[in-house]
Parts: sequence; structure tokens; C-alpha cells
Amino acid sequence: MQLLHIDSSVLGANSVSRVLTAEIVARQVALHPRTTVMHRDLATDAALHLSAAHLAAWQGGAVEDALLDADIAKGAAFLEEVLASDIIVIGAPMYNFSIPSQLKAWIDRVVIAGKSFRYGADGPEGLVKHKKVFIASSRGGVYVPDSPAAALEHHESYLTGVLAFIGLTDVTIIRAEGLAIGAEARQRALSKAREDIAAIAA
Repeated sequence: MQLLHIDSSVLGANSVSRVLTAEIVARQVALHPRTTVMHRDLATDAALHLSAAHLAAWQGGAVEDALLDADIAKGAAFLEEVLASDIIVIGAPMYNFSIPSQLKAWIDRVVIAGKSFRYGADGPEGLVKHKKVFIASSRGGVYVPDSPAAALEHHESYLTGVLAFIGLTDVTIIRAEGLAIGAEARQRALSKAREDIAAIAA
């Protein structure tokens, strides 16, 4: 079994999402001892943001820039890692009500027409199926439905939506939110997230 472990927080050792992804991965390895783990740290090895040069290259144009050529190869590897994995663990902190730009750049490399989705007579169809996804979500405030800030939540909803678009619908969110409200709220959030990780059964 292949597991893809993705971190995107820029906070290093101070990152809650990194703590949670590590514990989710450890839980999965305990449940599936023969699992092979591939780790991608998007904060230290991010893809470039899309440019006109990327689009031209994907349409068959010549690539004369070494940096662009390396980035296109990196993006292709991102997609191959998703396709080859049985389990995907994504660390997704909330930055300004959405996901980190590094994680968005990764998404721009794996949401590819003809490879991870296609358009047919009935509309778009996801081509990446039969995989389990865990999202380690960390947020300073509280954005769950019916909370005062719920309308500003473009984080988990965006990520689950784009994953579903390519066929990844078996998604479990491990959430720690309210982390910036105070020490007690932070500890409660971490404890609850760890209880949820311990309860993962498969």
C-alpha cells in the first residue's frame, strides 16, 4: 500500500497541521504495516505558480527555460504520486480563509483534464477513484457551519470540492480549530483532533 503525505504549512515545528499529518500517517502505518510513505513538503519544495509559459508548454510549445522545465517535471511527479497512492494525507492550515498558495500550486498540477478528470456528455467526471483521503485541517478561528465566521470558510469546502471533482470522495477531515483563541481552546482542539485520529479504524 502506498501513502502520500503532503504538508503545506510554512510554520515548521510550530505547525499544528504538521503535527496532525504525522499522527495520521503513524495511525495509518499502524493499521497497514506494509505501507510505504512518500512525503512531499510543499513549503520547502513548492511548485511555481502557473504562468503563460506553463500553458504554452502544455500545448506543445518549446521549453527553453531550465527552471520552467524542472517545474513541469515536478508537476508531472505530483500527479503520478497521486495516481500511484492508495491513501493521501494532506496538511491544510487555513491562511486568510483559504488554503496556502503552495497547496493551491499542487492542486493546479493534479487537476488536469484528460488525466485526473474529463468532460463527457454528462459533464465532468473524476478519474482518480478508490483512494482514501485524510485532511489535517488547522484554523485559528472557528468556521464550522452556524458559527459567526462560517461565511468566510473557503478552506475545507474548497479542498473537499476540488478533490471530489477529480473523483476523491472518500475524505475524512481531522480538524483543530480555534487555535488562536487562547491556550485552553488550543489544547481542547488538539485533544479532540487526537481523539479523532485514534478513532480511525481503517
